[in-house]
Amino acid sequence: MRLSCLVLSASLGAAATIPRQADNACANPAKRVEWRSLGADVQKQYIDAVLCLKTKPSGMGLNTTRYDDFPYVHTHLDKTIHTVAMFLPWHRLFVQVYEDSLRDCGYTGPMAYWDWTLDADDPTKAPVWDAITGFGGNGDPTISNMEDNKKCLVDGPLKGFQVAYTMKGYEPHCLARNWNNGIEYPGDMLADFYNKKAVDEVTVLDNYKDFRYKLEGGPHGAIHSAVGGDKLPATSPNDPIFFLHHAQIDRLWTLWQMEKPETRTTDFGGPKTQNHTNPGEATLDDIMPYLNLVPDIKVSEVMNTQTSKLCYSY
Repeated sequence: MRLSCLVLSASLGAAATIPRQADNACANPAKRVEWRSLGADVQKQYIDAVLCLKTKPSGMGLNTTRYDDFPYVHTHLDKTIHTVAMFLPWHRLFVQVYEDSLRDCGYTGPMAYWDWTLDADDPTKAPVWDAITGFGGNGDPTISNMEDNKKCLVDGPLKGFQVAYTMKGYEPHCLARNWNNGIEYPGDMLADFYNKKAVDEVTVLDNYKDFRYKLEGGPHGAIHSAVGGDKLPATSPNDPIFFLHHAQIDRLWTLWQMEKPETRTTDFGGPKTQNHTNPGEATLDDIMPYLNLVPDIKVSEVMNTQTSKLCYSY
């Protein structure tokens, strides 16, 4: 999704709260880690599990693979889950479901995130792009930058990786990337929107509405735009880097929550819909849809990562 498309409604107000409930069933939460801290053997096992998902049948009864379930759901719920209050909790569970699917394909290591603040000086050299220990780099340099969705990967384990969907529907194609800063290719890949200074300007905010607004419209949107190709539209889960990116988004939210857990694990509110005239006010009782990827669930059930539903930390 383009950064310019992520200008959010400025209607910010008081957040909804409900009493926080303890959960004693998460005594030993799994710890998620940054991609570059994984050993090469674990990185390979992770990517092998991604490739395995492309060999498994859809869990939703589609005529595509288990991997393709994720872009399918994300695309069909695009206007329900973006620029609205449930953006963060919806994607929190989405990433967890993906992690569970990787485990069904034999992955035994920790779920990984990509901390792009560490790479903001030169995002093109981020370890996640390594052709051996990462997800491969940019798309084909011989293809015009104006043909964003045709710049297939030319190296790494995802070279030749076929994904099923575009915004038009079922259109099998190669995974594409087109690094850019909106003017240059690759330029600085919009690094000023997700460097440490930019993230600090988000995490200093003291209420969920402001925090979600700034995080979604700033660092989150900038990475989608800067990577380009399949990472740009709502079919962005076509690119496996999506899940490391959103694990980082979830990490920033989780760390923010843990600064004041008694209040921030129930701090939630903002626009319920993208209807600018009457968006409605979101509440913790709102139901998050997943189109049978997993059962629909209340926002309140995923507000705390250290419960039996999720049970992980950063």
